[in-house]
Amino acid sequence: MEKTAAYRKDVYKIEAIDVNAFYGQFHALKGINLGMEENAVTALIGPSGCGKSTFLRLFNRMNDYIDEFRMKGQIRIDGNKIYNSYIEVEQLRKYVGMVFQKPNPFPKSIFDNVAYGLRIQGIRDKKLISERVEKALKQADLWSEVKDNLKKSALALSGGQQQRVCIARTLAVEPSIILMDEPTSALDPISTARIEDLIFQLKTEYTIVIVTHNMQQAGRLSDKTAFFYMGELIEHGPTKELFTNPKHDRTENYISGRFG
Repeated sequence: MEKTAAYRKDVYKIEAIDVNAFYGQFHALKGINLGMEENAVTALIGPSGCGKSTFLRLFNRMNDYIDEFRMKGQIRIDGNKIYNSYIEVEQLRKYVGMVFQKPNPFPKSIFDNVAYGLRIQGIRDKKLISERVEKALKQADLWSEVKDNLKKSALALSGGQQQRVCIARTLAVEPSIILMDEPTSALDPISTARIEDLIFQLKTEYTIVIVTHNMQQAGRLSDKTAFFYMGELIEHGPTKELFTNPKHDRTENYISGRFG
């Protein structure tokens, strides 16, 4: 596929150029070309096994941990090829934070959970750590609920609160990009609504990429949506346009619930 002028670092925060991914002999992603704008929410949708989580994890190189995984093509962030040998993966993951499907707080206090990444970075200034923890908890819309109990175990919180602690932990190290892999699938409707409100607020400061099986959630949250099917990117565009006037039958069939 011919590359167009659209694949320029001054246009896209994240870009995938002719990306193919493999698990051993299995061809998981097939020739993906996709750019994502800064300070926007991009939703990745598609049936289970279509490659969307594999694609998401390319941006912080989480797939590197998987035996027999290999990738061809380019992933660029701010115009930089992140699969070059000189890239420090730990530095990349500070810049590209991730929130997982199930809340995964550490068996530590709320404060120590949020401060964890800062301490791993070698920051020892207690005043700076406290300021960053407070800021992150406020950004995660959790400060008012926990400010008087920061020594409480994060494991004692509700599922929705735990997920917001995990989001605060990600925000504390001041990333530029946040990846979210079905961040509300394990939560109740009220907690889900709070996380969705939070994502909507965060996009003013961060570039967010979210994998979701929930079509309504993708419609509510995202500026752009990409539909994957059997390892291929079928369609990508403004969310409202893709949901109301899809260009491909497979997209329309998935959105309307005919398969998936």
